[in-house]
Amino acid sequence: MKVVRTDNAPAAIGPYSQGIVVNGMLFASGQIALDPASGEMVGTTIQEQTEQVMKNVTGLLEAAGTDLSHVVKTTCFLDDINDFVAFNEVYARYFDENLPARSAVGVEALPKGALVEVEVIAYVGSEPSTRFNIAESF
Repeated sequence: MKVVRTDNAPAAIGPYSQGIVVNGMLFASGQIALDPASGEMVGTTIQEQTEQVMKNVTGLLEAAGTDLSHVVKTTCFLDDINDFVAFNEVYARYFDENLPARSAVGVEALPKGALVEVEVIAYVGSEPSTRFNIAESF
């Protein structure tokens, strides 16, 4: 297990790691729109905050030795589900045609008054095997 730490994403604001790599998979903590250098919230609109969140996600991925093309799953939290379309407009620019699996959840509130939080799971290094035989699992 490897703990991921970087100055290119906000420091943890609680008792957790920015990310953990285990068995070639990065499990990244949720990113909100904090500027990594100042610790201040960036932007007041869902678009501005999503842009900063995705920059933070990218910084964390790079620190783990991977990138957005290796993301297999995201979980996205919106403090107002009515921002879903505007969020998607920014989010979609960061991924190619091989979109990761995703869950999007409307929540009552997020830390520091954030409008959006995104967590990712990504593989590090070469792509895991794409062949899976259920019979071999038993």
